[in-house]
Amino acid sequence: MSTTTRSGPTLQSAALLARDIKLAHSVFALPFALLAACMVAPQSSAGRTDWPTFAGMLFLVLVCMVAARTWAMVVNRLADRHIDASNPRTRQRAFASGTLPTAAGWAALGISASLFLAACTMFGIFFGNWWPAILGAPVLAWIAFYSFTKRFTWLCHAFLGGALAASPLAAAIAVGGIDTLAQPALWLLAGMVLLWVAGFDTIYALQDLDFDRTANLKSIPARFGWKRANALSRMMHAGSLACLVGVLLAWPAFGTIFALGVLAAAALLVYEHLILARRGAAGIPMAFFTLNGMVSVLLGAAGVLDILLV
Repeated sequence: MSTTTRSGPTLQSAALLARDIKLAHSVFALPFALLAACMVAPQSSAGRTDWPTFAGMLFLVLVCMVAARTWAMVVNRLADRHIDASNPRTRQRAFASGTLPTAAGWAALGISASLFLAACTMFGIFFGNWWPAILGAPVLAWIAFYSFTKRFTWLCHAFLGGALAASPLAAAIAVGGIDTLAQPALWLLAGMVLLWVAGFDTIYALQDLDFDRTANLKSIPARFGWKRANALSRMMHAGSLACLVGVLLAWPAFGTIFALGVLAAAALLVYEHLILARRGAAGIPMAFFTLNGMVSVLLGAAGVLDILLV
């Protein structure tokens, strides 16, 4: 009876937290981490993917991704709870509204950080790669830093892009070791993620243009206005597509399937900006989540298929 009493609120709090940090948004970074992992997957003596080893690595990559994103998003919600409480769009968030106590957030941070660092350490224990364990704490610090950047720079969107761009690089290091960073294609993939995320986060920030100015928060829309922010977002997305073409050309295993994925991603990004131009603020939800989720899933799936079918 007492166990049920204790576990009920705990499970309810966990469900509320999961909904508040939008676990579905993991779709933005996870496909690129999996793609990078596949790009440097261990090979058997026959020259094919060593699946018994790689499957264990992929499992740890997934654990790291979920734990790291949970950490970063809970940091964001805790750091911004007073700001969120003043913003009509965000005042119903769990910590801002008081629905969840901050103690629950601190507990979630402890659990997610511990899980992430434990999974990083397992790469050393089971696969002899200690780089994830060495770099684990700095990665957590880096992806948490974004939450504070809107207080002092309108380049905060680039910091968010940099946080997500760490995912393919970190996955490549975890699976293939630190030497994989000598591959230009991995850096181009990270550059694509950085510019793509910064571009759509600029779109997302259009919703808070007036509030950010009133609260003295920094963002591209608050600094440059709606029209110029849209133009900068388009420029960043054009740069992300240029990086994506670079990935296609720089990685020998990519061929027709990934090329079609690149074309589809380009079409989706063009459509995203057409929707925003035609519908204005009403088009932001579709432009931000739906289309960009499709971009990441399409590119990740196309790249993985191209690699596995070689």
